[in-house]
Amino acid sequence: MYLQYRWDPQEYRESSSNQRTWAVELLSKIDLSGSETVLDIGCGDGETTALIAARVPQGFARGIDSSKEMVELARRTYPPRRYRNLRFAVRDARRLNMVEEFDLVFSNASLHWVVDHRPVLERIGRSLKPSGRLLAQMGGKGNAAKVVGAVEAIAGDAKWSAFFEGFDFPWGFYGPEEYEEWLRQAGLTPDRVELIPKVMIHVDRETFSSWIGASWLPYTQRVPDESRAEFVSTVVARFLQEHPISIDGCVRVQMTRLEVEARKASSVSTKEEALDRSEWAMSTRKRGR
Repeated sequence: MYLQYRWDPQEYRESSSNQRTWAVELLSKIDLSGSETVLDIGCGDGETTALIAARVPQGFARGIDSSKEMVELARRTYPPRRYRNLRFAVRDARRLNMVEEFDLVFSNASLHWVVDHRPVLERIGRSLKPSGRLLAQMGGKGNAAKVVGAVEAIAGDAKWSAFFEGFDFPWGFYGPEEYEEWLRQAGLTPDRVELIPKVMIHVDRETFSSWIGASWLPYTQRVPDESRAEFVSTVVARFLQEHPISIDGCVRVQMTRLEVEARKASSVSTKEEALDRSEWAMSTRKRGR
């Protein structure tokens, strides 16, 4: 996570089963030989990073997150003495300073917490080894639009609006058109960039409320602590008024994910670079005659 909110790791873990399922699905889309070095951006509680580490027993997995609380939980759950090829660190992806360290950069349900993705993609490109790969899934254009509509409506009510003065939409939800261009600008070749509709299923109203409280921090943390539960309850009621609980008791939320596969070029990454090197070599030979 990137914007500085006060995360409750245990509450998030209890309300993020859908995200964990999607992470496993995403991991299944890439082949690993077992010796890769992998960076997991937005590692949260570390569960997905640990799955990655298990798939690279001769390699290494590093999870980073800007939430100190999340990283502390990940370190407690997966200590180095038991997980020798797995480490966690507090880092902001916009300020990655690694250079050609990773064969794969992975990220699930995380990058949409950055509004401007271009500096992140630039840093990712720099951190990948030649021919390294990026595999990421995040909220895409139109993600959770009905929940956004409900929470924006409540935030605009007279009772709450004073807390949202100067508030800007906190997430970067984008589509393939702009994202493919940003990847190329970062020196990455897009292999697949697509919007994928998904349904997030909460088994009951309480689970849905917990998800709102745990994950919609840009809104809930604008509200005083003593009023936060009321705010969440009001948002939930507004959403369910328009999108009632299903006959099976579940709350279903339409989501849109942007899924990205891209790769960094080999050491001679473009025809122009190859030509430049060839011309330089020829000129050097001529000067040596």
